Amino acid sequence: MANGAASEDDSAAARPPGPLRRGWTTGACATAATAAAFEALVTGDFPDPVEIELPKRRRVSFALALEERADGFARAGVVKDAGDDPDVTHGVTVISTVRPAMAGAGVAFLAGPGVGTVTLPGLPLAVGEPAVNPVPRTMMRTAVEAAAARLGVAGDVTVELAIPHGEEIARHTWNPRLGIVGGLSILGTTGVVIPYSCSAWIHSIHRGIDLARAVGHPHVAGCTGSTSEQAVQRLFGLPDTAMLDMGDFAGGLLKYLRSHPVPRLTIGGGFAKLSKLAMGHLDLHSGRSQVDRGWLAERVAALGGPPPLVDEVAAANTALQALEEARHAGLDLAGDIAAQAAQVAAGVLGSADVTVGVVVVDRDGAVLAQRPPT
Repeated sequence: MANGAASEDDSAAARPPGPLRRGWTTGACATAATAAAFEALVTGDFPDPVEIELPKRRRVSFALALEERADGFARAGVVKDAGDDPDVTHGVTVISTVRPAMAGAGVAFLAGPGVGTVTLPGLPLAVGEPAVNPVPRTMMRTAVEAAAARLGVAGDVTVELAIPHGEEIARHTWNPRLGIVGGLSILGTTGVVIPYSCSAWIHSIHRGIDLARAVGHPHVAGCTGSTSEQAVQRLFGLPDTAMLDMGDFAGGLLKYLRSHPVPRLTIGGGFAKLSKLAMGHLDLHSGRSQVDRGWLAERVAALGGPPPLVDEVAAANTALQALEEARHAGLDLAGDIAAQAAQVAAGVLGSADVTVGVVVVDRDGAVLAQRPPT
């Protein structure tokens, strides 16, 4: 789920002058605030700065902007710095309030003021859950478990996350349309915001292709994000230098390969992003292209789906919900999207001597479809 058209998980639209500065996701800030609050709950003292570990085992420190402790809770806040990314959540304070829970409960999450709640199906979280994405949840649980082990206590707590003015900011994002009400989402898959403009990102794609050609790679892959990149790299055993940082810029990748060909290309991504490519969109950014549920419904009809299912897909809240409805009916919508996306990509490549395939993965990196199949 994305907080907005210029969210922390989307590529930036314009490059500011000077060197680009990286920032931190709301998930990283929430993890730092939670780690500090948990330690203060146990010891009475807030670690400031507080150090956490990001998913790729990088350790980073955050200064605290808020410290509060009373009977039964500890609260800490971290101001989000998104670097040079035009992120709607830049400058917000992510606040975590940690309270003891029953023995054996583990770490549970609540949505405080300014953090949204999921109200419709089709997202990677159940209806009624706070809009805290899976990777930030894992980061916070890991931080609490590590601190609990170090301090010799149980890590059974509730974590309530809040973002002042988050509900107002969320009105300018995609959250309301996705059925996330009451505020923003806690996001991030790596903990780091990498601010790329279109030109800077596409330039890096070109350089990656140049490198792959120079070392003689017969097979390269361009993926929409880290999850699909890892899945495709594992699937084909590709070296790091064969992995092109495509992101949302499928057009930038394909057009350069058209004049600088590599024998084989695999495009990897999630169902929603690759549905956009299958529809003919070459810029997959959420602010510049959207999945057309009506078009997905037409594909379901072409696969033999009955009219009631076609209507359900057309009315789906998200592309993921449409996919699940088709799968429950025994229809390989993911395979169809992979084939359609491969056809669009081949059309852009034109007469270039490049064989193109597409791999669709789920949010955990499991392969849903591959075209052409192995």
